[in-house]
Amino acid sequence: MKHKKQIRTGIVVVVALALFIYGFNFLKGRDIFAVDLDLYALYDHVDGITQNNTVQINGFKVGTIRDVTLDPKTNKLMVHFIITDNNAIITDSSECQIFSDGLMGLKSIKIISHSGGKPVKDKAVLRGTNESGLKDQVSEMVVPLKKKLEGLVASVDSVVQVFNAVLNQSARNDLIASFASIKKSLTTFEKISINLDDLVVTQSIRFSDILGKIQSISSNLASNNLPLSKAINNFANISDSISKSKLKTVIDSASSIMSRTAVIMDKINTGQGSMGLLINDKKLYEGLNKTTADLDALILDLKANPKRYFSVFGSGNKKNPNPTP
Repeated sequence: MKHKKQIRTGIVVVVALALFIYGFNFLKGRDIFAVDLDLYALYDHVDGITQNNTVQINGFKVGTIRDVTLDPKTNKLMVHFIITDNNAIITDSSECQIFSDGLMGLKSIKIISHSGGKPVKDKAVLRGTNESGLKDQVSEMVVPLKKKLEGLVASVDSVVQVFNAVLNQSARNDLIASFASIKKSLTTFEKISINLDDLVVTQSIRFSDILGKIQSISSNLASNNLPLSKAINNFANISDSISKSKLKTVIDSASSIMSRTAVIMDKINTGQGSMGLLINDKKLYEGLNKTTADLDALILDLKANPKRYFSVFGSGNKKNPNPTP
């Protein structure tokens, strides 16, 4: 009886210890009865990943992270995790990516499969990557904005410098003088407007008279529309008659006569023909002048002494009373 009691006690202790070990490993995410696949992944940083975090494929849990150690050879972080799901297919081309699982920022590993790989063996080392977190995304958005802000600040600074350079004391005085000139011009325009208003008021009667005359002229034109139409038609008929007449022939004949006259005048100027010789020969001109002078002297002498010439003519008649005709 005594040995049976000790045996029972030992069995209870062993079962309790086995349950404790199983429960402890279960709480840590280990299944001591499953055939686990131990795998490793290297990372530059693990973003706060810890033991017992999950390993997922397409959002489904297939394993658990065992521990994180520093690799003394590469100075990288090596994450040791186990695959507890025997149906999970992992190849050596798979990628182990750390990502934020949930709003609390809990880190997990998701295995991204790529084609062209072979099934991994136990203790294999896979490639580890990190998903862009909120901080990285914000940084990616902030960096371009930062560059734009820097460019904007530089532009604003340049504009301020330009304004400081332009708006010096001399430029300010010029601006003040310009505004004063503009104000004076506006005052002048205001006075001109007032004068125009006064002119319109004072000359309204004259304007009305002018408008009345214009209206009267318009009425006269309207009432004499028929005579004006006849006059316009008459002008049109005259124009047609001129276009149909031999006016072009007359103009051509006159042009031909003028051309011939020009040729004759050219011949006279060059001394051709009798008229040209008469006009251009100086000796002939002087001879004619001399003959004319002698003829004038003879006429004057004939008037002064007519008996001298008539006595000569009479004596001749007596000697020959019957001249032959």
